[in-house]
Amino acid sequence: MLQNQRFCVIEDDEIMRESLRDRFELEGFECDCFATAKGAMEQIGRKHYTVIISDIRLPDMNGEELFKQLIAREPFLPPWLFITAYGTVDRAVSLLKLGATDYITKPFDLDELIEKLQSLSSHPNQNFVPEIAPILGISSTMRKITETLPRLAKQANRILITGESGVGKEVVAREIHRLNPKRAEHPFVAVNCGALPENLLEAELFGFEKGAFTGAFRNKKGLFEQAHKGTLFLDEIGDMPKAMQVKLLRALQEQRVTRIGGEEEIPVDIHLICATHQDLKTMVEQGTFREDLFYRIHLIHLRIPPLRERKEDILWLAQRFLEEYASQACECRKLITAEIEQLMLSHPWPGNVRELRNAIERACILSEGGELESHALFDQSAQQTQSLLCASDSLSGFLHTCERSFILQAITRHNWHMGQTAQHLGISRKNLWEKMKKLDISANVAGDSE
Repeated sequence: MLQNQRFCVIEDDEIMRESLRDRFELEGFECDCFATAKGAMEQIGRKHYTVIISDIRLPDMNGEELFKQLIAREPFLPPWLFITAYGTVDRAVSLLKLGATDYITKPFDLDELIEKLQSLSSHPNQNFVPEIAPILGISSTMRKITETLPRLAKQANRILITGESGVGKEVVAREIHRLNPKRAEHPFVAVNCGALPENLLEAELFGFEKGAFTGAFRNKKGLFEQAHKGTLFLDEIGDMPKAMQVKLLRALQEQRVTRIGGEEEIPVDIHLICATHQDLKTMVEQGTFREDLFYRIHLIHLRIPPLRERKEDILWLAQRFLEEYASQACECRKLITAEIEQLMLSHPWPGNVRELRNAIERACILSEGGELESHALFDQSAQQTQSLLCASDSLSGFLHTCERSFILQAITRHNWHMGQTAQHLGISRKNLWEKMKKLDISANVAGDSE
């Protein structure tokens, strides 16, 4: 039955449009009809439609372009049925590959259309999706990466992921783990190699025996053991101390670990994924990263580009984050206005996807109406940037002031907890202390909870 359903019809032919409206109303459901793509775009997202029915040829924008724009804007579209002439069947088929649900050719029988709508309405979550669903983004770069992940998950047991902080390296790593048929049911274990000093990192990775050192009151499995049969994700491996690199290399070569204070060699079977924001090849040339370890972890290399290089993903990701926030907060999803879209597309996003997620969440909290408000998205960062520019007479002075302000904000946010701050910034504790000394930031040692 089609009762209590709302359908969206986009058809420029008035006779066809009204015929569809009349027949649909006889079937007992609501119908919003639009003669142009622009008119439909203003309502899709504001209202919940069971199915969208659209002609491929429209006066202001063809149906293909409309569909692509809405995919970018609305990550959770309802089933989409295209109306097409025989001459454009090939285009309709290509739209199915992009994610459209089905098509019907003109001239068609209204009973046939009703039958299709009944099927789609009865199974709203079984609409077709793209050949590879966009998990990471809809840009060509991210689609290509997404398409390679199933093959990498099955065949590559050592993967290096590089990219700036906040681009989503751990998200990619978790997706690879999820797609691995042998390891998905086993643990995904992650550690930030730059957030722990060398002695603690060794204990975390390899574990320890009771009495191995002061405070070792019991035996503890290391992360290698915890990740047995699963995936071990070593984030910011470029920050790993040189001495630890030797121990890691040995463990990877022998596929065995020995706990601190122990003698038994424990076999481990892991899928290793490493990540870094640094250029490891340059570090090898400079002697700060071991060449043999570099080639050991560098079987497959994935580079995740920064958000500013894939602007097509910005609005798509923003819609995903809006949907997630609305679901978690049990609220109606707020709308992104044309003004907000332009602001987001023109922003450089130095913090990448992480910054975008935080901006959307902040805007959802601070925006009072049903739409995101610009002041809630960017006002603080804009004011801070302006004050930094005014306070600096030179480029070096501006960079010094900017870096000091950024690090001080991070330290304050984490209540002077050096380990958490270093992890947030994507640097080692040692690097953090050196920067604090250089930038004349006094450490509140009493507030460090480590």
